[in-house]
Amino acid sequence: MIMHTYFPTPELSPFIKSYKVIKTPAEVVNHVLPETSPVMVFRLSGQVSINLNGGTNVLEPIVVSGLRKSGRTMAYQSGTTNLLVIFREGGIAPFVREPLHELSDTNVPMNALDGFGDTRLLEEQLAEQASHVARIALIERFLLSRLSGKTPDYMVLAAIQKIRNAGGQLRIRELAASLHVSQDVFEKRFRRVAGLSAKQFSYIIKMKSVVEQGRTGQTLAQIALDAGYFDQPHFNKDFKLFTGLTPTEFFKSPVLW
Repeated sequence: MIMHTYFPTPELSPFIKSYKVIKTPAEVVNHVLPETSPVMVFRLSGQVSINLNGGTNVLEPIVVSGLRKSGRTMAYQSGTTNLLVIFREGGIAPFVREPLHELSDTNVPMNALDGFGDTRLLEEQLAEQASHVARIALIERFLLSRLSGKTPDYMVLAAIQKIRNAGGQLRIRELAASLHVSQDVFEKRFRRVAGLSAKQFSYIIKMKSVVEQGRTGQTLAQIALDAGYFDQPHFNKDFKLFTGLTPTEFFKSPVLW
C-alpha cells in the first residue's frame, strides 16, 4: 500500500483530522481495526470488498463507515485508490442528519443518507480532477455546503477527552457524575454524537492502547495487566474480538495502515 496524508483547511479543521489517499498497486488483504470516529470513503478506482459474517460485500463508490467494535478484513483489487476523510471524534455530526449510533457496524452508501441524494455528479467531478489536491478541494467544497450549523456537544467532547486521558479505563457512572449529568442523559447524548455507547467507545480506546503497547515489544502479560485484565484468556478473547486475530498472530502480521 502507498499512502499519502493531507490536512484540511482552517474552516474544516475543527471537524476533520486529515485526508488519506491509499493506493494498492497489487492486490492486498488488510485487517482494519476499529476507530473512534466514522470515516467517509471515496473510491477513485478499483474495487474494495469487505468480509462480514462469512460473506463478501463490494463497497459502493462513496460510503460512510460507521464505528464498530471489532476488526474487519478488507480486500483491495490491484489498482485501487481510495480517498478517506478522517473525522475527529464527533466531527462528522454536523454533516449528517442521522444520529451517529444508527451508522454503527455498517458501511452506508452516501446517497442513502438523509438529504444527500444522488452522488453520481460528485463521482464524475472527482474523476475529472487532475490531482488529489484538486479532489480534496472539491470534497471540501462539498462538505462545506453540507454544514448544518449545529454547535458541537461540548459535554460529549469533554467526556471523550476524559476517556482518552484514562486510556479507556474508567467507570461510566463516575464519568457522567464528573460532568454533572445523569447517566441516562449522558449515554443518550454520547451515542448520538460519538456513534457508540461510552462503554464501547472506552473499549476501543483501551484496545488501541494495547495494540500500540504491543508494537513497542512489551510482554503480553504486562500489557494485559496494564489494561486492567487479571486473566490472560479474557484478554485474549477481547484482543481477538478487536483485531480479528490472536495477539501472537496480530503482532507477527505486517502493519499496512
